[in-house]
Amino acid sequence: MLNTNDLVRMVEHRKPHRWAGKVDKVIGLTVEVKAIQAFVGEICRIQRQDGQTISAEVVGFRGDSVILMPLGDLSGVMTGCLVYPTGKSFRVGVGPRMLGTVLDGLGRPMDGSQISNRDEADIAREAPNPLKRKKIDRVLSTGIKAIDGFLTCGQGQRIGVFAGSGVGKSTLLGMISRYSTADVNVIALIGERGREVRDFIEKDLGPEGLKKSVLVCATSDQPPLIRLKGAFVATAIAEYFRDQGKSVMLMMDSVTRFAMAQREVGLAAGEPPATKGYTPSVFALLPKLLERSGAGERGTITAFYTVLVEGDDMNEPIADAVRGILDGHIVLTRDLAAKNHYPAIDIRHSVSRLMTELVGSDHQKATGELRESMSIFQEAEDLINVGAYKRGTNPRIDRAVEMKPRIDGLLRQGMHEQFDYDQTLQLLHRLTDKEDEVGANE
Repeated sequence: MLNTNDLVRMVEHRKPHRWAGKVDKVIGLTVEVKAIQAFVGEICRIQRQDGQTISAEVVGFRGDSVILMPLGDLSGVMTGCLVYPTGKSFRVGVGPRMLGTVLDGLGRPMDGSQISNRDEADIAREAPNPLKRKKIDRVLSTGIKAIDGFLTCGQGQRIGVFAGSGVGKSTLLGMISRYSTADVNVIALIGERGREVRDFIEKDLGPEGLKKSVLVCATSDQPPLIRLKGAFVATAIAEYFRDQGKSVMLMMDSVTRFAMAQREVGLAAGEPPATKGYTPSVFALLPKLLERSGAGERGTITAFYTVLVEGDDMNEPIADAVRGILDGHIVLTRDLAAKNHYPAIDIRHSVSRLMTELVGSDHQKATGELRESMSIFQEAEDLINVGAYKRGTNPRIDRAVEMKPRIDGLLRQGMHEQFDYDQTLQLLHRLTDKEDEVGANE
């Protein structure tokens, strides 16, 4: 039985009325609403004439109008439709039962099932306090020889994978998700073609990788706001597992399509275009997303973000901005892919900024010698190919020519081949020992 005090408390906290605005205009991707008070990022409900509701988010203001962008299809919305603010920003359900599931950009299971998550996470969290981040001092094995040997990553490091279309980004991410030593994978497919989602799950990820993964898919046909939310939903899920002390692998394909989605939102909200059509909010939002990964107070999020470079231009605006934020970059080239060299990683133009702090002097020396040999061969390759170079003219070039097929063999790896970190080190030292033998013979 409720006593008088309980009843008084209920009346005091109960709102006797419900504020509602009305749809004034629908222009392109935006809905303008009159007579409503809401904050940026607040979720509102638009009630259609048939009684169904559509969720929308506040993205800006124009005069006394509130500008909303829908989290769904605007079909059926007309002038005069009622709009109800919820007083809340977007949150996603999180829990351990998410493993092995495929979610849409709003964190809902794509197969229509229900997940009984115990907690909710705000997708707009701040990045961890820099002074409270753990130091990155442990190697994370990816199972990829070229990365573990030449671009060694640490637990909590953030790496960009830069490539044009069709050179093996998705395949590389699938291999890392299957073979890495991370406890949990969170994979965000942002702006991907619908056909590629199932291909990635069945071919690149496989049952083995799916068991310890959570996939968030926001395909290219989804509204731009859902594509944006997909990236933040995936990051929030990764943060949930990190806060439990786990080693999390976060993979996002791609940051470029995330930036394109924000450009659409910005232009629709009235932002002026700046660098190559990208609005200023794009470059403000990128660090807010990318800085949230990394080492926390307990667990870590090791992140691989792919960047789709248009026309293979590694200096386009998004690639430049992302490269300046992350802790290293891996470049995949079309030239190597055309030579059937997979993964098509260009070691000479790739770098891990933390490698020197993670590996010993022997490892650094070995990779340094092999990088030098690759550079010497690259410089002399044209002369060698046209027959203008004669063996014996330069001992360093002779040694580089002798080592070229062996180095290529180390860097190549089949899609279903796995090498742990110790195996990679053995192969690396065995190769440098052979290089020393070649130099001694000359």
